Amino acid sequence: MTQKSILITGASSGIGYDSVLRMRALGWRVFAAVRQESDRSRLAAEGLETVLMDLDDENSVSAAFAAVLAQTGGTLDGVFCNAGYGQMGAVEDVSRAALRAQFETNVFGTWQCVAEAMKIFRKQGHGRLLVNSSILGFAAMPMRGAYNSSKFALEGMCDTLRHEVHGTEIYVSLVEPGPVTSRFSEHALNKFKQNIDIENSVHRVVYQNHLARLAGQTKPTPFTVSAAACAEICARAFTDAVPKPRYRVTVPTQVFWWLRKFLPTSVLDMLKRRAFAAEKR
Repeated sequence: MTQKSILITGASSGIGYDSVLRMRALGWRVFAAVRQESDRSRLAAEGLETVLMDLDDENSVSAAFAAVLAQTGGTLDGVFCNAGYGQMGAVEDVSRAALRAQFETNVFGTWQCVAEAMKIFRKQGHGRLLVNSSILGFAAMPMRGAYNSSKFALEGMCDTLRHEVHGTEIYVSLVEPGPVTSRFSEHALNKFKQNIDIENSVHRVVYQNHLARLAGQTKPTPFTVSAAACAEICARAFTDAVPKPRYRVTVPTQVFWWLRKFLPTSVLDMLKRRAFAAEKR
């Protein structure tokens, strides 16, 4: 039986890294895509097959796929588009440049990965694609406008693509995590400090309270799951006989998915604001 192959982006840590380990344990040949040479060297030292990919660089994405295909003989059975980051801040405080950077990575870079994957899948007649969305891809929360919007965009892209591959052996799935233990919050905090003018914002007190909470936080937020647990669910998109369109991870994701179906928007908005307020305490 021919060994299946998969490319996983954003594989330096968190969900991506644990997905690399999980898929390798399942017998797949896994290519771990990372942005930094230091991460590539570290993963290679662990015996993992690696490739450099910067989602902000069109040529880098194309080169990464070409490098993988050179190793597999031109085939690829799965692609997990996991890479991305979160730009926090109120809508009115996120500059056009910061919003462009958020979409360049989360949407445009991912979109190119999907297009590259589709070339391969169409040629070979099969393939599985998994895109990392979020609970915030369907349940927008305050102070996350740029990130919410990028994930809503990915949901629209995948829902459209699912129609376009109907009747083929190409499957498109979304994973929608809630709180997961990873370095995501660390990266988001760095981007927040870098791009948001905290002191001159009308939301200054909210921001300061949020920073103080993060500084004193010693325990994960309620219902947080490990990256390994999330990776276990992600693996189902590549091993289920017929993959689901969506794999929802964590209790909050499941709860808000059903609440949005049955509650009026005004009531759901109130619950989201309360959830945000509770998160700040």
